[in-house]
Amino acid sequence: MDTGETDPRSSAHSIRRVGFFGPFGTFTEQAVRTQADLAAAELIDYATVPDVLDAVAAGDVDCGVVPIENSIEGTVNFTQDALAFDYELLITREIVLDIEHCLVGARGLTLEGIKAVVSIPVATAQCHRFLRERLRSAEVRAASSTAGAARIVAEGEHGAEPEAGLAAIAPRVAADRYGLDVIVDDIADHAGNQTRFVVVARDLVPRRTGHDRTAMVVYQRADAPGSLLSVLQEFAARRINLSNLISRPTKEGGLGDYCFVIYADAHITDELLADALRALHSKQGGVKFLGSYPIAGAAEHHDGEPHDARWRAADDWVASLQARASAGR
Repeated sequence: MDTGETDPRSSAHSIRRVGFFGPFGTFTEQAVRTQADLAAAELIDYATVPDVLDAVAAGDVDCGVVPIENSIEGTVNFTQDALAFDYELLITREIVLDIEHCLVGARGLTLEGIKAVVSIPVATAQCHRFLRERLRSAEVRAASSTAGAARIVAEGEHGAEPEAGLAAIAPRVAADRYGLDVIVDDIADHAGNQTRFVVVARDLVPRRTGHDRTAMVVYQRADAPGSLLSVLQEFAARRINLSNLISRPTKEGGLGDYCFVIYADAHITDELLADALRALHSKQGGVKFLGSYPIAGAAEHHDGEPHDARWRAADDWVASLQARASAGR
């Protein structure tokens, strides 16, 4: 078992083609370009998250980048559910990006001249207060992406001429790409808006760095009192922190049939986490491994001896007692 701290990108894994949730000009493209090895590859945009995942599963791209969580709206359920239920892919990396939503429009368009605003529903929800207070009479329309919204404003939709009075909520990079003005910048309702993206591949598990996260889906053996507690105690007993716990319908057993998507702050090669997974696999209805990968951002400093070292010491102690018992026979 390799428990040394290594660079997860040092493993032999050549990334030549990267698929991402497009089109070009989205926050997802921005996230891709923060990673030097991904930005150096051929970038291929796809219209939907399932299209990205399909391309990864088919081997058309080496990896895919999709959004999975926002600090305001929470989990991106269609991404999380696709990875949990519909694909056999692994998360290999996470990317956290600061999000700035801008109101963009044609050159010279002012707030007073805006009749409609188009964007992805998640973006309009994050800018609800601005729309309610500053553009109360404007119609709100849905687009497939923020960059797609900017393109509709700049080029029109379905071959039509650009619509007068139409604005979009989009990244600044999308305004630059499509030749639009930023009418108002940073219009999100809450400061500190961030989105977490994940890089997914078919079979790669990066090496342990010492600052890692493991994602999994745990299916209950039965919906009974204490069933969630029985899952959580496997981590609590081993002092493994859970950064996220999501209850999701299994989509197979009707109302009330739920599973748990769990993000644990440890790597699959950590002995304590491996032991917790063994226990869950033996006691619960099933466990699906979604990947172990480096956590984005600087590692937190923890005082004291690592839990795995204490666990090995305890295991050695028990083994010594068992050896004494065997010698006494």
